Amino acid sequence: MRWEAAEAARIEDAALTRAAQSGEVAALGLLLERHRAGMRAVALSILGPGPDADDVMQEAALTALRRIGDVRDPGAVGAWLRMIVRNAGRSLLRDTVASRPLDDLDLPAADAGPEQWLERNALRDWIWEALEELTPALRMPLVLRHFTTRVTSYEHIAKVCGVPVGTVRSRLSQGRAKLAAVLAATADASHTDAGRRVRASRREARETLASAEAGHFGKLLTERWSPDAALFRGRDRVGGRDVLVRGMEGDIEAGVRQRLVHAVAGKSLVVWEMDIINPAEAPDHCPPSVAWLMTLDDAGRVHRLRLFHPRPVQALDLLPVM
Repeated sequence: MRWEAAEAARIEDAALTRAAQSGEVAALGLLLERHRAGMRAVALSILGPGPDADDVMQEAALTALRRIGDVRDPGAVGAWLRMIVRNAGRSLLRDTVASRPLDDLDLPAADAGPEQWLERNALRDWIWEALEELTPALRMPLVLRHFTTRVTSYEHIAKVCGVPVGTVRSRLSQGRAKLAAVLAATADASHTDAGRRVRASRREARETLASAEAGHFGKLLTERWSPDAALFRGRDRVGGRDVLVRGMEGDIEAGVRQRLVHAVAGKSLVVWEMDIINPAEAPDHCPPSVAWLMTLDDAGRVHRLRLFHPRPVQALDLLPVM
């Protein structure tokens, strides 16, 4: 009898998982409710009772929403959900590890990037539409934590936003709660194609880098970016477009090149994550990577740019490297 009950539960889990993967919001909600007790038990075993366990449960629900399409054995979705909680809890304890909760699972092609997972997820458009309903202060930490590959730790997010780490944790908690409410309210609404927006952003990033290498970065900024575009460090304005152009032209002249590795694109916030390739004669000229965090105006033009180096060097307090 016990075996029959377990098999029946597995069959029901499989049916709900397939429905969720096809875009049925209610099915995902039922899955989370069915496995809530087991997920919470894992969170409590790692973190003990308190707000940290609550935060991890919220984070796990959002991760499950984003990545339900990754489940390869729908009948074993319970173990998959508990693994998300376990890794999120460990990440919270370490406080410096990127939020990638599925590293220990059997997933398709290891070289598939996060943007490919999102493009294959039937729920991605709904999630991105809901993110746009949040305030900028809540939206940026959520996007960095859950959708970038290198700017995911609380410490990194705090530096980007110019706020204490405690504020980051508070904003993430508030943001997840508000996002859940917005998702519930917009489940039946129409949503724009987030995958198309990401693909267009990747093309734009490559065109921007090619234009810079050809000596036309200033012209491109004039044509595509806001006239008031400015460089920010945290909440402080560092300079305008002239500073951006000088920084990029100086790097190009020194033989520095950038290569796009990941793009995140919402209607109001875009992130390009780059590898930096230094010339052989000056291998330490720039840090090895940089993230361009761009806030867009109502016309979709870059209005604010923040440059963040996940692995800073001593010279980082000077003008940021383009």
